Amino acid sequence: MVDYSKWKNIEISDDEDDTHPNIDTPSLFRWRHQARVERMEEMDKEKEAMKKKRQSIQARLLGVKERISKKDGDEAALKKELEKIENEGKELDRVENDMLKKEKKTPWNVDTISKPGFEKTVINKKAGRKPDENLSEEQREQRMKQFVKENEKLCKQYGMLRKYDDSKRFLQEHLQLVCDETANYLVIWSINLEMEEKHDLMAHVAHQCICMQYILELAKQLDVDPRACVSSFFSKIQSCLPEYRQQFESEIKGFKERIQKRAQEKIQEALAQAEEEERQERMGPGGLDPADVFESLPDELKACFESRDIELLQKTIAAMPVDVAKHHMKRCVDSGLWVPNAADMQQADEAEAAATADEGDASVEKTDDAKSESAKEEPIYTGVSTEDVD
Repeated sequence: MVDYSKWKNIEISDDEDDTHPNIDTPSLFRWRHQARVERMEEMDKEKEAMKKKRQSIQARLLGVKERISKKDGDEAALKKELEKIENEGKELDRVENDMLKKEKKTPWNVDTISKPGFEKTVINKKAGRKPDENLSEEQREQRMKQFVKENEKLCKQYGMLRKYDDSKRFLQEHLQLVCDETANYLVIWSINLEMEEKHDLMAHVAHQCICMQYILELAKQLDVDPRACVSSFFSKIQSCLPEYRQQFESEIKGFKERIQKRAQEKIQEALAQAEEEERQERMGPGGLDPADVFESLPDELKACFESRDIELLQKTIAAMPVDVAKHHMKRCVDSGLWVPNAADMQQADEAEAAATADEGDASVEKTDDAKSESAKEEPIYTGVSTEDVD
């Protein structure tokens, strides 16, 4: 069966046919209606105040929880503050429940018994862009390159804006910028600026990047096209509660810290790559680094290379045990510290029985350059070959 009991209690301003002769009936009806309207307005104000208080409590709760997770401050005091905020939330729940019960008991009237069927006009527009979740990495990269090629100048103009009104107007005039590609471009630009030690400019571009990310996140939460959220975001950020503003500033601070960290990592990576390239350039024919080989030589051999004394080098090799001398000199050849000529290689025979070196033409690379890891020079030593130690 249909329950019609709710229709029995309806408040109507002119629900009395008989009134006192001395009372102006139309005026009485108007007063009653006015009183009902004022009660409804008062209730709406209470609801709005309750809503703002709920937002404030939620923002404070998130802030304290974040500080506790980051161990920012006295943990005991933060937990006490958290408990206090939770109690305020419970009290607010109780008040809201009482308000709902009161609202349910309020009789219906002509203003609440029905709602208008049409209160706005909707004009069909072009369907919003769908998220490209099925694109491959190669396709995403290609799309990013094409976007930067077409919109890099506009992205930089947006990144340099300073006023919210200017940013709002600029994005509304160039709605193609309201997308993930712009946010990604601003992130990369911020990193490059930090690597160039342009810290103030990086901080400003980071602020614009966070604004774009907030617009994209708002669109995701509302499940709408990001282009439809530009006006909503800037209106909200300009008239937001202190707690929301604090959260926004905290997000910017954390983003700048991540940018600084990533910039340092990229600088270290670039230095390591440059060192590796330099090391590969000076690598000897046997795949050994002349600087590393020089550091591993005995002091007497180091002195020979540092002084560029060929006779001293020959005497030092001859005085060393054959296997030790052969080991060190082979490493010198493989690293390019010692480059014997072909004639000496052919003339050397029965090297194991001879401990002296035949004079010939050979060239040895300058050891000072290997020691300082500088560029290669022409070999400077002659008369020594690998077979001389045999």
